[in-house]
Amino acid sequence: MNEWILHVDLDQFLAAVEKRRRPELRDVPVIVGGSGDPTQSRQVVTCASYEARAFGVHAGMPLRAAVRKCPTAVFLAQDSPAYEAASAEIVDVLRTFPVQVEVWGWDESFLGATTAEPEELAHAIRSALTDRVGLSCSVGIGDNKLTAKMATGFAKPAGVYKLTAANWMTTMADRPTDALWGIGRRTAGRLSELGIGTVAELAHTNPDVLAEAFGPTTGPWLWLMGRGIGDTQITTVPRDPRSLSRSHTFAEDLTDPDRVRAEVAALAEYVTAQVVELQRSVARVAVTVRTASFYTRTKIMKLPAPTVDAAVVAAAALQVLERFELTRPVRLLGVRCELVVEGVA
Repeated sequence: MNEWILHVDLDQFLAAVEKRRRPELRDVPVIVGGSGDPTQSRQVVTCASYEARAFGVHAGMPLRAAVRKCPTAVFLAQDSPAYEAASAEIVDVLRTFPVQVEVWGWDESFLGATTAEPEELAHAIRSALTDRVGLSCSVGIGDNKLTAKMATGFAKPAGVYKLTAANWMTTMADRPTDALWGIGRRTAGRLSELGIGTVAELAHTNPDVLAEAFGPTTGPWLWLMGRGIGDTQITTVPRDPRSLSRSHTFAEDLTDPDRVRAEVAALAEYVTAQVVELQRSVARVAVTVRTASFYTRTKIMKLPAPTVDAAVVAAAALQVLERFELTRPVRLLGVRCELVVEGVA
């Protein structure tokens, strides 16, 4: 019996949920995003079904571009309550297995398992989700969270793949560093400046060189990632959010200061309602402003005392807004409420 980490990732989750409740869309390209209206500007794809991806549609693409690539697609608005309900069904099924479940989002979880047959367990989980929930998933098997998460990429769609120390280098050595979970384009660019372009090169770099370039914490962490070494701890206790936020990109830039203030107040009231639902309190309020030129700034203030009063939060948000010089049209507004965390001032 060995200890394993499994990463369960639902395939095309949002689109799959929509297809589940609309069987007529089973083999149809489905694109979920924004209001579901591709004629509106400044809305992007949140999820594209595999049929839509075959046309080159991908998450983050403007809906207007998506409809040009795949004019036959069905465009649907996001329905968060439906996705949350489906996610709860998934987690309920996962908890029927002899595993520890750490939920990472609507569509993915890490599982801790003690078994001599991890592949058998992975296939059983896949079958159970298909049979009981009607949704397909891919399962990565690893000796830590990094290898399990990376394995899922090789398992997709609807498959199982095992990636461990035994086959890490044969599988990953020649891949670019940004193929690693947690390394983005900017970090990969900095690594490239050091002559590090592949996972193998990262793994064989002197960790002192990385520490000097990236700091004493990030540098060694990058070196460990190159060697396929990651966290093995599974946390089954739900994580308390430290903040809640909401933002809105406007179809037309805002130029009226009164309209900007009204939108910020509305966002603040909306987020405060979410805080109340969680039975938490607001400690700090932040406002984000993005102008038409995409210049983005966030400013924050600490409240005199924690509160759940929407009027107080909205007033604080407007006070933060006053710190901005609104001389250009506003493209996006956002409000973030940082929550009171026990033991943290």
